[in-house]
Amino acid sequence: MEKVSIIIPFYNCAYVGEAIQSALNQTYQNIEIIVVNDGSTKHKEKVTPYLQSITYIEKENGGTATALNAGIKRATGTYFCWLSSDDSYETDKVQKQMAFMKQTGAAISYSSYVLMNHNSTVVSDQIGVHFQNRLLFYRKIKVNCPINGCTIMMKMSLFSELGQFDESLPFTHDYDLWLRIVQKHDFYFLNQPLVRYRVHEEMGTKKNEAAIRKEIQIVRRRHLRNMNRKIINEIKSNRRR
Repeated sequence: MEKVSIIIPFYNCAYVGEAIQSALNQTYQNIEIIVVNDGSTKHKEKVTPYLQSITYIEKENGGTATALNAGIKRATGTYFCWLSSDDSYETDKVQKQMAFMKQTGAAISYSSYVLMNHNSTVVSDQIGVHFQNRLLFYRKIKVNCPINGCTIMMKMSLFSELGQFDESLPFTHDYDLWLRIVQKHDFYFLNQPLVRYRVHEEMGTKKNEAAIRKEIQIVRRRHLRNMNRKIINEIKSNRRR
């Protein structure tokens, strides 16, 4: 069983204990859980009961990308997973996704998910888009991100190959990384809801909506030429088949 590193960035989040517990509850046994406290001033006591079971890092506040990269630097696993401190995994998330990765030979995969509210009650059906072919996926990801980052599992070696999260992007560091990865590797979709994504008033996507929109434009422009080339090459490849 290859080791999976689950990295949980944490900044003033009241739900961090639930996130850690969902990682500890995984049926896949060979995991390490790395919690990165990104300069939190609140809710640190929620981590205390788990200190014997996790790797715990404290650092000055620098944003989610810096916390993820700090966790990656300490990680010893062959595979990387990311869990936001306000979300949670289904108990068989890692086991099912690892089996899927081995079956398909994927270097990176993502899954569907469900929404939950502030009380941890699931409030949606399964969410996730299965693209029928690579061309549709390329066209979609060129415009915006169809991937929930906490559903990702990827080989740790991709960071050595393509770089870590861009710390200059406070909100879209994940989208930027996926656009770098898609230049070299196929994304595989597992159509099972393996993550519970929490919707609440303090979530960053609500509080920073305008800034996120601006940053998405920056990331799109950064990768526009390469994505256009990727799409053209895929169209040509399809015509030859």
